[in-house]
Amino acid sequence: MSHPEPEAEPVEVSRTVVENAAVVTLSDTFEGTVVIEDDRITRVERGQASTATGDRVVDAAGKLLLPGLIDVHGDDIERHRFPRGSPIDEDIAFRTVDRANLAAGVTTKFHAIAFQDAPDDHRSAEIAIQMVDSIQKAEHLLADHHVHARCELTNPDCVDAVEGILDRPAVGLASVMAHIPGKGQFESPEQFKRWYLDNRDISEQRVDELIAQRTSVDQATLNDRIATIVERADSAGVALASHDDETPLEVERLHDRGITISEYPVTLAAAERATELGMTTAMGAPNLVRGGSQWGNLGSAEAIDAGVVDVLCADYHPPSLLAAPFVETGEPLHERVARVTVNPAEAVGLSERGRIEPGARADLLVVDREPTPSVDRAFIAGREVYREGPP
Repeated sequence: MSHPEPEAEPVEVSRTVVENAAVVTLSDTFEGTVVIEDDRITRVERGQASTATGDRVVDAAGKLLLPGLIDVHGDDIERHRFPRGSPIDEDIAFRTVDRANLAAGVTTKFHAIAFQDAPDDHRSAEIAIQMVDSIQKAEHLLADHHVHARCELTNPDCVDAVEGILDRPAVGLASVMAHIPGKGQFESPEQFKRWYLDNRDISEQRVDELIAQRTSVDQATLNDRIATIVERADSAGVALASHDDETPLEVERLHDRGITISEYPVTLAAAERATELGMTTAMGAPNLVRGGSQWGNLGSAEAIDAGVVDVLCADYHPPSLLAAPFVETGEPLHERVARVTVNPAEAVGLSERGRIEPGARADLLVVDREPTPSVDRAFIAGREVYREGPP
């Protein structure tokens, strides 16, 4: 059995040539060669014949060359940090999630950290701040790690905590959400209660307290809290998303407040309105790979068929982000790949990533399609950081 290995240190390679690959660009897929010098792509050539030479030559015959995947919403760190509800050392958790994401092709990761009042689920403002601190201090990580701060608007402590961390260098995205029973993914208080009792180690009394607390917050208060986060995010240069949008009117109001990303709209009407307004619409990759929403809400495949999906997110399962472009949707491969590379990059202001063209940052994947999509090699800023099997 082969084992993934980070490249041994120290290895200094200033020029890498990847040849004989099926290169996936913004507009096409073709057999060709890509040259990396230092941290940049310097040449992209079509055809088998190439005169390019380098310190390292990678023969990618029979394989695809993709941009590194960009995950703008992945909460898988929570399961590494609290497996089965028990805390694990932060260094172990982050090194593990780092390697697991690289194996899934994720070279730029936005950890979706929940600022949410659910301590029984290991989610609180205090835990979230600790996670942000850990991401900023983490050493010896191979992928590029950022924070997506998810702000639960029904709790003022969470709003205050998010407002206080938006200017930290690791924070590149924030989203506003209101997990109110009877709204969004939970159609009724009964559904909210049943889901928590069935899926979380939580008492019925505690669930009743959550329902009472969240349903007590009126819309005017939510609007004031959204305005606070929007103003603070704008001044910090942080991209903003909404979460679980349900109606076109809700989307319009959030758009008018300056929010540019509609994340996981739960109805087709909401997703269509977001697209009409020029917002970036993000859906879950596991939803697409699995074939539907686990909540019975809008399916990613249905939304793609309607032409209203720009971005796919790993959500809780990074391997689905790599598998998603290979789910047949009737579109060419480069359009499917764009949803997990260039589109999320542009949505969060990382314009030099997610593309294979001269001048772009050299975040690249050599991918074997069979028997299932898997990463053979991964490069971040021109450095080979992951390899499956022997050299």
